[in-house]
Amino acid sequence: MTHGKTALAFTGAAGNRLTADRHEPAGAAHGNPVLLLHGGGQTRHAWGGAARRIADAGHAAFTVDQRGHGDSAWVEDGAYAAEDYARDAIAVCREIAQQCGKPPVLVGASLGGISGLLACALGEAGLVAGLVLVDITPHMDADGVARIQGFMAARMREGFATLEEAAEAIAAYLPNRPPRKSLSGLGKNLRKGGDGRYRWHWDPAFIDGPRTINTDAGTIEQRLADAARGLAIPVLLVRGQQSELVTEDAVRAFGEMVPHADFVDVSGAGHMVAGDRNDAFNDAVLGFLAKLEGRARALSAR
Repeated sequence: MTHGKTALAFTGAAGNRLTADRHEPAGAAHGNPVLLLHGGGQTRHAWGGAARRIADAGHAAFTVDQRGHGDSAWVEDGAYAAEDYARDAIAVCREIAQQCGKPPVLVGASLGGISGLLACALGEAGLVAGLVLVDITPHMDADGVARIQGFMAARMREGFATLEEAAEAIAAYLPNRPPRKSLSGLGKNLRKGGDGRYRWHWDPAFIDGPRTINTDAGTIEQRLADAARGLAIPVLLVRGQQSELVTEDAVRAFGEMVPHADFVDVSGAGHMVAGDRNDAFNDAVLGFLAKLEGRARALSAR
């Protein structure tokens, strides 16, 4: 199948520009549109394979660079706290519902999942039709969080001399992931500065600015737990079986908070589920979308 992709922009909660792509099915769209929100330090391009599969299955799919990431605007006041991202998600969901006539299913990985979960609590009823949380729950392993943020911060200002050097750093951080066949995808997650060096394609204030998720680390877990307990929409939790962030205990706790949630544990995947096992991840999401439409398809990942 062949689908079309159109560049567009949304307006965030602070009037900030959010760059996005809309992936259209080859034929008539059915079901709800799908909004995919990437994890911290990533860009909308992390969803390339998933967006294509979703569009090929007949859904309009929207991939968005969250504030301070990719081609979206950096916010001058350094507002990169969890609720800032959640309010952007609310604004985008409303715009998608206006465009498509239906609320979206929100798929959020890590930071994107935090954005989506809090958006469900802060936004109006019917804001989203369903929620897919990708390797994120209210309870996050502190050591895992520190490891991820440590990797992100290590070279965020110094950068890399070449794309190959950046690829080597990623390979050292993710030793179990197969080697890259091409550096073209990596190039979308880096920006080349005037000094010729490559740096991550996000605002450093996201990590060390005046208003980040780290500044409210003492309360974010409780706010996420409260949001989870309030969920009345269909929910799917997709975990990487080797996740450094979401433990089996965290999954059990989430099941108690959201007893109606479905769960898929993807073998051979860590925190970067969609990158580690893209086909299995896509199968899980498409199964969930089919279930929402009432079509029989097992929620399973190969």
